[in-house]
Parts: sequence; structure tokens; C-alpha cells
Amino acid sequence: MPTPAATASARSGIRVRPLTEHIGAEVENVDLSRPISQAEFEDINDALVTHSVLVFRDQDLPPAMHVDFSARFGRLVGHLVKRFSVEDYPEVTYISNVRNEKGEMIGADRAGMVWHSDMSYFPRPMLGSMLYGVECPPEGADTEFASMFAAHDALPASLHALLARSRGVHDYAWHYANYLSHRPPLTEDEKAKAPPVAHPALRTHPVSGRKAVYLSEGLTRTVEGMDEEAGRRLVVEVSQFATQPQFVYRHKWRPRDLVFWDNRSTMHRATEFDNRHRRLMRRTTVEGDVPF
Repeated sequence: MPTPAATASARSGIRVRPLTEHIGAEVENVDLSRPISQAEFEDINDALVTHSVLVFRDQDLPPAMHVDFSARFGRLVGHLVKRFSVEDYPEVTYISNVRNEKGEMIGADRAGMVWHSDMSYFPRPMLGSMLYGVECPPEGADTEFASMFAAHDALPASLHALLARSRGVHDYAWHYANYLSHRPPLTEDEKAKAPPVAHPALRTHPVSGRKAVYLSEGLTRTVEGMDEEAGRRLVVEVSQFATQPQFVYRHKWRPRDLVFWDNRSTMHRATEFDNRHRRLMRRTTVEGDVPF
């Protein structure tokens, strides 16, 4: 099917241009360096629910305005690992390979390289995340986003029936040990703040009512009540099905891009890049609802 046509809002003047059939839209005619109006907020929120990933190009977004815009959508939650927070803005996290004068990484380096939904390991996972490009490598370090709505709608009937009665076990300590072993280990206090939690394998979007897959290879360790290895195989099978190319939008970053995605209806991952190039991004995350 062709990509839907762009639309302009009579309410706020914002223009929304879909990027693929299933997921992603570029939002134009809005300046995020100033507080947005109620009409702009409503149109952006509607677009997020519809398209799951919103791209705002050429935005001047210092940390204060990054926080201001993000907080319109809900309570902000900083990273579990506090050393990655932006100075004076604990709600903002650096995603970066840049080192400070002590030689320490200032942010979460090589983060999110496997499919996941942000902070799904909390009882109330994230509604959405906003990532802002300060410095971007000349090539690579793209972000891929997959529509969990489209994946759900394409599930074979037998797999859908199994997932409809299943709950995935989301486990940050397991994720960290398996995918982030290049970093200093988590402290016992950090582990205690995010014990494993189970969520429905298929969740209902609280605004649209649409169903979405909610298992990810990166953060869902296994399936509750199943043998650990069998549950893990099911998680990987579903994650691979849900991230087929026809369900994916790949964002090629430019400095001053802001991308806002709905964690209730997407998975995402970062792609490889030459680590000799500096990468400096800022992220906020907005708390959502208990999945159902």
C-alpha cells in the first residue's frame, strides 16, 4: 500500500507527513524551542497515537526545553543508572560514547543495540521516549522502529492464541548482564530498583484500544509459567516476527532531530556505527500506564 498523504491541522497548523505505511511521521510547522500551545499538544498527541513515531527536524532544544516539552505528556523518569544523567537535569539521560576528563563515559554507550521497548521492566513502563541529536556520526547509528500494531495484526492465529494468554518476564538485570557487559556492573541497589516484572504478551493501547505485541528480545527474558529456555525461544521467535522489514521505519539521524516514540506500540534498536565518531544524544522518558 502507498504511504498515506500528508495532512495539516486546522486546530494548530501542524502538518503531519507519514513516512511509511505502518509507522512514523514527520511533524512540521512547530517550534519546540518555546512552550507549545494546547492545540499543538493535542495534535502531537493524536499523531503519536496514530503513527507511533514522530520526527521533528531542525529543532533548537536545550535541556530545559527538552524537559518542558516532554513533561507535557506525563511524569518524567530518569535512567536507573544515575551517572548517565545530564547535569542539573536528572530527568534527562545522555546516550553517548563521549568521555569526561576522567576518561569515564558520560552516558549510556552502545545503548539499545537489540530490539526493546524502553524501561518495560518497570510495573508502569514508559508511555514514550524523546531522543534529541546533539552530535551524530556521519554514517550509521540509525534507529530502527517496528510497529507492534502491525505485527499484532499479522500474527498467525495459533501464535496469537498462545500470546493472548501469556505474560512476558521483563528483567533489566538479566538484560544488563547479557547485553551490557562492557559497562561497570550494576550495583545491588540498582538491581533492587528494577526486579523482574511480568506484563501481557499482547497489550491494549490505553488511548486507541488497538492491540500490540509486547515482547522484546532485548528486555523480555522468558515467558511466565513456561520452561525458561522454551519461553526464551518463544520471545525470540515473536520478536523476530514483529521486526520484519515491512513493519519497520529506519531513522537516519541529523543533528537537531528530535524523535518521539510511543513505547506502548513500538520496539526499537540502534544500529552499528564506527565508535571513533562522537555520538551525543539526550533522552527523556515519560511514564505510562500498567499494561493490560
